Amino acid sequence: MKMRKWMMRKKQMQKVLLFVLANFSLLINYAQDGNAGINEANTKVRSYFASGTNLMYAVGAILGLIGAVKVYQKWNAGDPDTGKVAAAWFGSCVFLVVVATVIKSFFGI
Repeated sequence: MKMRKWMMRKKQMQKVLLFVLANFSLLINYAQDGNAGINEANTKVRSYFASGTNLMYAVGAILGLIGAVKVYQKWNAGDPDTGKVAAAWFGSCVFLVVVATVIKSFFGI
C-alpha cells in the first residue's frame, strides 16, 4: 500500500518537473539580451511621453477651472481668505505646467 502511494507521488513529481522544465525552456527561447530590452523600453516610454504631457496640461486646465469656480464662490460669499485660496489654486496649476515642461526638456523629447 505504501509502495503504491510512493509510486503515485513519484509520477506526480515527474509530471510537475516536466511541466516546470518545459516552461523554463520556453522562457529561454523568448528571452532577449539586456541592451535590446532596455532600448525597447526607452523607445516605448518616449513614445508615450507626448500623450502624458498633454494629459498633464489637460488636468492642469481642469484644475484651473475648478479653482476659478471655488475662488469665485468664496469671493461672492465675502470670505477674507480669497486671495490665499486663489494663490494656492493658481500655484498648483502653474506647477503642473512647469513640471510637464521641465520633464519634457530634461529628457530631450
